[in-house]
Amino acid sequence: MENRERLGSRLGFIMLSAGCAIGCGNVWKFPWMCGQFGGGSFMLVYLLCLLILGLPVLTMEYTIGRAAQASPLYMFQKLEKKGAKWGIWGYISLFGNFALMAFYCVVTGWIFYYFFRFLTGRLDGLGFVPMIMNPALNVGFLAVVVVLAFIILSVDLQGGLERVTKWMMCALLALMLILAVHSFTLSGAGEGLRFYLIPDFSKIDGSVIVGAMNQAFFTLSLGMGSMAIFGSYIDKTHTLMGEAGTVIVLDTFVAVVAGLIMFPACFSYGVEVTAGPSLLFDTMAAVFTNMAGGRWWGTLFFLFMVFAAMSTVLGVCENILAMVREMTGWSRPKGSLVCGIIVFCAALTTALGFSVIPFQPFAEGSNFLDFWDFIVSNNILPIGSLIFALFCCNRFGWGWDNFIAEANAGKGLKVQPWMKPLFRFVVPAIIIFLYVYGLATFKWR
Repeated sequence: MENRERLGSRLGFIMLSAGCAIGCGNVWKFPWMCGQFGGGSFMLVYLLCLLILGLPVLTMEYTIGRAAQASPLYMFQKLEKKGAKWGIWGYISLFGNFALMAFYCVVTGWIFYYFFRFLTGRLDGLGFVPMIMNPALNVGFLAVVVVLAFIILSVDLQGGLERVTKWMMCALLALMLILAVHSFTLSGAGEGLRFYLIPDFSKIDGSVIVGAMNQAFFTLSLGMGSMAIFGSYIDKTHTLMGEAGTVIVLDTFVAVVAGLIMFPACFSYGVEVTAGPSLLFDTMAAVFTNMAGGRWWGTLFFLFMVFAAMSTVLGVCENILAMVREMTGWSRPKGSLVCGIIVFCAALTTALGFSVIPFQPFAEGSNFLDFWDFIVSNNILPIGSLIFALFCCNRFGWGWDNFIAEANAGKGLKVQPWMKPLFRFVVPAIIIFLYVYGLATFKWR
């Protein structure tokens, strides 16, 4: 690929980056983790993790991508010193993106299914367990997600991915505000908001902090180059810490508003907020079923979920496609076909893992979804974020001076000299400690 593709506008870059960050992590995983870890307590720690860890690492990802003008597969190789081996992480990044899509596309398929059921008014017998135990349903909606994503990606960057994502993101934000305003009118809104927004410091422990860090990396897709690819598509008119801050604000806004939609509804209708992964499906479906005009509010809710989930699927699959194309020299259509087949086959493990091919890798009740999520959220994302920090801030990597020269090019918020100890020492130390603690306390059996 001699001429690297470019995004048509800064808005396109921000919407694409935010779209990749905004997804199931915000509107599926964040609310149920918030419910399980004490509401406002988890929210407070999560916001601190975004500020202390998320902003520096996202800035580093954008910077390496823009400096290298390459996909994550080769960006370390283009910037590393002669004889260094940082480039190995590029291949792990490729695997990590495939591993993420191996369960993410299935969850997105579930959201499509719920949207379809609400849209058609077929709500009898709708449930999370019957859905995941139906192999034909899982595989069918998985195919819809993968085919739709790679058809869009097979078109050129500006005409396909950029145009579709800008439209989806604007619709997503509008739908969220409508749903949030409606939730505030419910009878239990006050109690739900207190649980969600007021922290109980007695509930903050090591597990909450590790969960918040992993969620911060998961929601921003940090550590495996999912965001760096967009840095390689933009010019140097704006600084990258400023762009990272804008994307994090949008991402956090969506996550917070998702909770503002869900928790008032849960408390209004007396449904369990600690339901875990099924919170979005069983709990919210029960809420809408009992609500006046619930079918249409449910349709709007799951349409918003479709937009959120698909924006991440498109962003991560674009990353996969860019890496495969740089490795092979294939055209977009050919690369989209091959990558789509690989993603579909990998995701079959999750789609069939609840029924046809049961697999229990960890504690009782675990499955392929937990396995892929463990690989990505508990390992590749934090380790990758650590590698970005070490590479950008040390002489044995790319180096601090090279990093800030690229990051601060353009107008906007700049990386300041006083931030060097934070980027170089504090961020890696926190990641290492929480990563080891997380593995030590993980429920293996």
